[in-house]
Amino acid sequence: MAITLAVDAMGGDFGPRVTIPATLVILKNSPQLSVIFVGQESQIQPHLKNLSTDISTRISIVHTDEMVTMDDKIAVALRNKRQSSMRLAINLVHEKKADACISAGNTGALMAISRFVLKTHANIDRPAILAPLPTQTGQVYMLDLGANIDSEPQHLMQFASMGDVVARALAGIDKPRIGLLNIGEEEIKGNDLIKQTHQLLKLSTLNYIGYVEGDGIFKGEADVVICDGFVGNIALKTSEGVAKMMASFIKQEVSRNWFTKLTGAMAYPIWQGLKKKMNPSNYNGASLVGLTGIVIKSHGSADADSFAQAVKVAIKAVEQDIPSLIAANMA
Repeated sequence: MAITLAVDAMGGDFGPRVTIPATLVILKNSPQLSVIFVGQESQIQPHLKNLSTDISTRISIVHTDEMVTMDDKIAVALRNKRQSSMRLAINLVHEKKADACISAGNTGALMAISRFVLKTHANIDRPAILAPLPTQTGQVYMLDLGANIDSEPQHLMQFASMGDVVARALAGIDKPRIGLLNIGEEEIKGNDLIKQTHQLLKLSTLNYIGYVEGDGIFKGEADVVICDGFVGNIALKTSEGVAKMMASFIKQEVSRNWFTKLTGAMAYPIWQGLKKKMNPSNYNGASLVGLTGIVIKSHGSADADSFAQAVKVAIKAVEQDIPSLIAANMA
């Protein structure tokens, strides 16, 4: 299956220094893949030297000097930067010249531009940000992670349906367990939004298992966890902060004296296994679900390994044709 990806080369904290080398790694191992790098050609070209003919013929560049910065307000990015690398990359998906877009740029701007250019499916009011997170038993798909800070029960119901489709398509789960994030598991817990959504989900045909508390996300109690974007983004950033704190504590304890260094060296295989399971690079690549096209958001601070994972997510989303599956399911 031939796949073409549009990469916002200028997006993120590091721009072409990360986005291009990371994409090239995947390109070299994926003969069916072609890439359109969008951005400042003078910054892109130095990273494309000494490539084999097979690789270079599958690369093209769309030049622009304009880019969306991490500090740009959404209105500025949407109205005043119509030639930005982010906007042009999304346009390529809309024009069917690319199958998906990947950007590590400003999240708010990416969502706003994607929604304006690509639109949502007929029966979806709002797109959502969905990403996999590690659990004790594997991984969980969680949404919304920041696209919508004010949601209605019907929006969360739509998020649940989209999460169900993604979990079945990407994880191969026949009947994904759908959980609703809440402050407790009891029926009386939660605000009006949660209680009303709970009733809608109970009446649905989804495999709804009820409320899931914050710790239940990482215990693997559900395959899909639903929440509004305000709560979801806080939960995501909190989990990332705790993971970094634990890594820092382990490093401090191992380096405390010669004995801890020795025992730490003996436990090196354990640390490597732990690092592999908890490495954020393995879970980078959030999908903007609900749109008529595929847009993947990478962490702004992503390194090459992490951005490469986002590219892999884009490829899998194209192979499974996630937008069409969601559209058919919502219809």
